[in-house]
Amino acid sequence: MLSRTLAIASLALAPASWAQDAPVPLTKEEVATALETESFSLPMPGELFAALSKTGTLDWSTALRKTPAGVFTNRPQIALNLGALVADGYLAVEAKDKAQVRRVAQDIKRLAKGLGVQDEIVSRGNSIVEFAEAKQWETLKEELEATQNEVAAAMAAHKDQELVTLVMLGGWLRGLEVVSTSLAKKHGPDDARLLRQPGVVDHFVQKLAKMDPKLTDSALMGSVRLSLFDIKKAVTFSPQTTPTDEELSRLAALAVKTVEAISKNE
Repeated sequence: MLSRTLAIASLALAPASWAQDAPVPLTKEEVATALETESFSLPMPGELFAALSKTGTLDWSTALRKTPAGVFTNRPQIALNLGALVADGYLAVEAKDKAQVRRVAQDIKRLAKGLGVQDEIVSRGNSIVEFAEAKQWETLKEELEATQNEVAAAMAAHKDQELVTLVMLGGWLRGLEVVSTSLAKKHGPDDARLLRQPGVVDHFVQKLAKMDPKLTDSALMGSVRLSLFDIKKAVTFSPQTTPTDEELSRLAALAVKTVEAISKNE
């Protein structure tokens, strides 16, 4: 499983506000010193997509979606959807779709305002769109990685660490949906092993169990927790085992159902 130790964070994007000077990419040192809020090794959506890209099995444009249009007032639901938009941002990079980057940017700014991190998004967000317009896709990936850590720092400063975890969960669920749906349609003999992630599910289940009931006592969060138990069964298999087509289809259906649930107004 492809993973690395990264901060549990949200992706910062904002609509274009064109600067006079060309965007300057972050240095490798700046990326390397991005804040880590937790030391558990989790697969970020961008990493999963990069691994899937190497298989050559996916037309990235088919994985793009129309982002949720609902107005969310519940902060846990905002956080989950913000995380899902993290994955959409990385998808737009893989698809090299400048228009989708702009659309995702608008939606993330809207949701981030509800979590009190709008200022942090504006501070770096303009360069995200500028890199996309300049087709500097590799540089854009680095910028996203560092930016999401800065936003995590801001949320932690607001004592919103539990919401940061929900942002990461939303991103992982959307990434799981894209990868499992793709592999259910077409996969090589080893591709499906990307989905072997029982430790990731355990991590989120344990985090949710320890959260303030005020955040988790809702129909939506109850549904998400139940879905995680079903997903855990589907992503638990030995390193030598390749899931069957039926098992992949079942996992894809679970992921689709869960992402749809978090994107609907309660």
